[in-house]
Amino acid sequence: MKVQDVMTREVEVISPDKTVQEAAEMMKELDVGMLPVLDGDRLVGMITDRDITVRATVSGAEPRKIRVLDALTPEVIYCFEDQDVSEAAQLMKKNQIRRLVVLNHDKVLVGMVSLADLAVTSNSRQVAGDALAAVSEPAEPRRGPFSGLEE
Repeated sequence: MKVQDVMTREVEVISPDKTVQEAAEMMKELDVGMLPVLDGDRLVGMITDRDITVRATVSGAEPRKIRVLDALTPEVIYCFEDQDVSEAAQLMKKNQIRRLVVLNHDKVLVGMVSLADLAVTSNSRQVAGDALAAVSEPAEPRRGPFSGLEE
């Protein structure tokens, strides 16, 4: 089964010029903990509730004055829409994450896939279960840039 068969296509995004307060308000309204950051059609990073807490709050600046661009995580772990769900699960497992951005081969955002998507709609619940077990393990400190599968 391919990622495009199980992913969520309607993805809420935010502009890098918005403020972290606007990002937090969107997250609260949508009941999510992260938003892809798009500059036009180009994915420039992800902003998470943790980014807002750790990066923005620690700076001491007002959330209404800090731009998303200044608090986002620029390294995005992603998969392609035509990859097998087992490859997406391996990326989640390896990087201890519960969601992946899904891109087409022009590197345009086309969706998101979560462990829940894999568990509910995938033919192989074992794939999702293995990934969840790995995601739930204590993480090693992350060093260096992260990316999707090598092209």
